[in-house]
Amino acid sequence: MNTTAFDEAQALKALTALAQAQRLRAFKALVVAGPEGLTPGTLAQQLDSAPSALSFHLKELAHSGLVDIEQRGRNLIYRANFAQMNGLLAYMTMHCCQGESCEVSDSTAGCASC
Repeated sequence: MNTTAFDEAQALKALTALAQAQRLRAFKALVVAGPEGLTPGTLAQQLDSAPSALSFHLKELAHSGLVDIEQRGRNLIYRANFAQMNGLLAYMTMHCCQGESCEVSDSTAGCASC
């Protein structure tokens, strides 16, 4: 798994970006879209959001490093930065099970080894 090492400041920046409903919805939609990404117009349609408001939220997600932007002709393509997302998850679970390696068995049980 390719992850980016996070420190506390980076984790706080990413979590702050996600701590707003519209940004969280946008990030989740970009995760679902995968490496193909989405244009702001398509994302606004999916989220039933005003493009101008969404632009602000996408900028915040990009500033946190959770979203990448690519200029493709006249369009911008937004993509979830999976390395950053995985880095945040790794940071959040770094000391799970007293620092031992563990696996999550399902979403309700937590770590399989705990």
